[in-house]
Amino acid sequence: MASPAVLPINNTDTAQQIGPTPAFHSFINHISTTVQTGFANRRPWSELFDRSAFSKPESFSDATLRIQKNYSYFRINYLSLLAAVLAFSLITNPVSLLTLSALLAAWLFLYLFRPSDPPLVLFGRQFSERETLGVLIVSTVAVIFVTSVGAVLVSALMVGLGIVCTHSAFRAPEDLFLDDQESPATGFLSFLGGGATNAAAIAVAPAVAARV
Repeated sequence: MASPAVLPINNTDTAQQIGPTPAFHSFINHISTTVQTGFANRRPWSELFDRSAFSKPESFSDATLRIQKNYSYFRINYLSLLAAVLAFSLITNPVSLLTLSALLAAWLFLYLFRPSDPPLVLFGRQFSERETLGVLIVSTVAVIFVTSVGAVLVSALMVGLGIVCTHSAFRAPEDLFLDDQESPATGFLSFLGGGATNAAAIAVAPAVAARV
């Protein structure tokens, strides 16, 4: 008895459709490199919390000047503190953490890094690019303003900024060497600024070009 014919399966094409796109790998690699560079360039924590360097500012302008100098010197440490406060707030609010993670995953895998071919099909219905973008925008607004996610994020940022401003206002910067801080920002600051925008644009460009 002859055995039934076996249809060939192109595993390479299947893996490319199911697995992460090159744009997603590029984006993740850039974030990993930026975070590692930022941690490598941070100031010693013992210098940040040196109790002998704390003093009351003489005036509001003096406090403002201290904040500017200390942020220029300890910017990566301060951004790490902000991230820690934000992470603690989300961990202590698991519902908000899961909701925000699901929203981020939806943006990444349903729009930013999803190949344009084949089109998105959910619940037996095919969605165009414009419809997908509209649903994601409405979902983002609903998550931030209707659920507790927005309140958690705002409260965490306010607490983190309060800690940073209080520390930088009372930390005397006279013993800090600020000459090397005149160069353009690197590490976390570049990631939060133009560097992140450029990285995202480079990573998303192939997917957008494919859709066009």
